[in-house]
Parts: sequence; C-alpha cells; structure tokens
Amino acid sequence: MKNTFLSVVMALLLSSALYAQNDVWQATRKKPVIPAKGAFYTDAYRNVFVEAGYSGTDVSAKLELIWQQLFYGDSLTQRVYYPVGTDEAYIYDTGNRDVRSEGMSYGMMICVQMNKQHEFDRLWKWAKTHMQHQSGARKGYFAWQMDRHGKIIDPGAASDGEEYIVTALMLAANRWGNGVGIYNYSKEANEILRLATTKDKGDNKPITNLFNISEKQVVFVPSDEADDFTDPSYHLPAFYELWALWADSDNAFWKQAAKKSRLMFPKFAHKDTGLMPDYANFDGTPKHVGGHGDFRFDAWRCVMNMAVDYAWFRKSGSEPELINKIHRFFMNQGIKTYGNQYTVEGKKLDLPHSAGLVACNAVGVLGSNRVEAWQFIDDFYNTPIPSGLYRYYDGLLYFISYLHLSGNFKIYKPVKP
Repeated sequence: MKNTFLSVVMALLLSSALYAQNDVWQATRKKPVIPAKGAFYTDAYRNVFVEAGYSGTDVSAKLELIWQQLFYGDSLTQRVYYPVGTDEAYIYDTGNRDVRSEGMSYGMMICVQMNKQHEFDRLWKWAKTHMQHQSGARKGYFAWQMDRHGKIIDPGAASDGEEYIVTALMLAANRWGNGVGIYNYSKEANEILRLATTKDKGDNKPITNLFNISEKQVVFVPSDEADDFTDPSYHLPAFYELWALWADSDNAFWKQAAKKSRLMFPKFAHKDTGLMPDYANFDGTPKHVGGHGDFRFDAWRCVMNMAVDYAWFRKSGSEPELINKIHRFFMNQGIKTYGNQYTVEGKKLDLPHSAGLVACNAVGVLGSNRVEAWQFIDDFYNTPIPSGLYRYYDGLLYFISYLHLSGNFKIYKPVKP
C-alpha cells in the first residue's frame, strides 16, 4: 500500500514537471470555453484540469491524495480532521489551535462532495452537540470559535459558517436522503435558516438576523456590534439560489439576496485592480477596521464565489469581467510570485505566495475565456498540498478549489418521487 501511494506521488510530480517544461504544449493551448448554459441546468461539471491538458487519471489520483492527506495524514503535519470517540470529529485550525465554524462547515461540504457520509455525520454531530446554541437568543447559531475539547471560546457566530453548514446539509439530504434525529438533514438546515431570519421577532437583543432584511445582504456577525456591515467573501449567490428552491420558507427573499450579491460584487471591487476588501459597508465601500478594508485572507474567496455562481447559473455578466480584471492584476504581479495581501488599490502588504489564494484564483478560470487563465491552473496544480503548521485555511481552500476545478463539486438535487 505504501509503495502504491509513493508511486502515485512520484507520477504526479513527474507529470507536473513535464507540463511546466513543455513550452510547445503551452503555446498550443486555446482559450477556455465557457458552456452556454450553467451547470445547474445541464448537470455537466467541467474538469478544467483536463481541459488544460492534464491527465484525467492523474487528476483523479491527486484528488484522492488530497483526501488522504488532509483527512487521514500525519496528525502533526498533514491532517486537519480529527475523530473523537465513535461518532464525532472536528476540523482543527492547527495554526490558531482552535475549532472554527468556518472549518467545520468546509469539512462538511468536502465530505458531501467526496461522498463520505461517515465523516460528514461525525463532523455534523460535533458541530450540533458542541458548537450550536440550543437555547437563548443565539439559538440556532454556531459559536465560531471553540477549543478542541468542545469548550466555547467565543459564542458569536461568523455568518459564513452558517451559510456553508446549511448548504452542506441540504446537499447531504439530496445525495443520501434524510435520516432520523439530527441526521434529518433537511429539517436541520431549515431550522437553522428559520432561526437565523427571525431574531428580529421577540426579545433577542443584541443578537440579530443573519441577513440585513432591507439590504438583502449577509451581515458580518449577527449581533448589534457587527451587523451594520458585511464581508464580501460571505456573499454566496450560488447557495442562495439553491435555498430559494429548497428552503421551507423565505424563498422569494433568498432569490432577492442572490440577485443583490451579484449587484454588489462590482461595488466591492476596486475599479482598477478588481480586488475586494475583507469587510465592506452595505454600499460596497471598504470598512476600515483593523486593516480589513484591504484585500486580506477573507477576500481571497471572492473570486471563487463569483466563478462558481457564474459556472452554475450564468446570471451576471459582471462576474467574468471582474474575474478577468483580478487575474490581470495578479498576472502583472507575477504568476508565481504574487503576495497574499494587498491594499485594494494594489500595494503589496505581505510576500508569501499562499496556496489558498493560488487555489481560489484558479477557480476563477470557471468564469474566464482568456488564454492567460491557464497559467492560474498550472500554478495551482503544481502547488503542493498544504502541510505543516498553517495547513488549515490553505488546505481547506485548496481542497474545495480542487473539487470545483476537477468537476467534483456538484449540485445534488432532490430526488423526484
């Protein structure tokens, strides 16, 4: 088994090296072709790596390698998934030494897409049992920060965690069917949405709704101290479109929220660079709090969110325009050397060429028809799977991005009776 694993690794490394050196192959590439209809309507999901010229066998082998490393690799240097007892598990932020709703939600989504119900149920039970508030004004929300023993560090909610958890539960229900108790995935998803949109009814102060109802935008934190602004990377119009179809209530609102997010992306983006800030006011201007008016770690995900929405639904012409603008900016910075933090105007703030940003930029190719975009695919494919102390955020974005680009991040629709 060990020899087989090493053979796969060596084959992938050799394949990457050959492609990096093959100038003739680079020169013969044609522009990416964006399908005429979104994947939601066709159920066809692009394997962009294969389109770029990589071997389908190697692409599939690497996906399995990513799963094995990040979920079952070395406990000290590779994995982020840690089982507890017989039926629970958590995703560990190895750099900050905590468990975050963001990571749990990403882990659940990865498991749905990889058809790993056993691991999904373990993560969901840990989140439901230890992380979700079961009473009081916060009922339904998930504490964004915990220790690995299930003790709450910060009880507040980070809205992207709820968004991914809800969508992962809906897709789980459609792919595997509903179980009983907490494994009735549809019921759990709808209860989270119901509680998250009714905090304005009753005595729940200072806790507020997950979305600002009048602005139709997700809030940074659903609490009085941080609900008057948003986070552009929390805007997930592709998810809201699915909620509009599958949620038990507020369907018209979720449709409006999807439309509003698509309208906001050009307002969030700087006119020259296309870069978006970590935090933004509801009018789209940067929210200058603790440096988060700049393009930092949260904002990496904006290009991915736009590309996936365009690939699935094709409802906004501004998304590919912005993706191309962002790609041009990073091309000018150096495809293999651009940094990981900038002012939105384009001044470099930090040097590392981070795997998570490389991955998200590559997903942008789903919404690009420019031949230069293939260079983002090469940069990602040749980037090693994150390991070491800071493997958590880079690693999860790497995994999610690889699923999208290999055609393995899919919309699982309800089974017709």
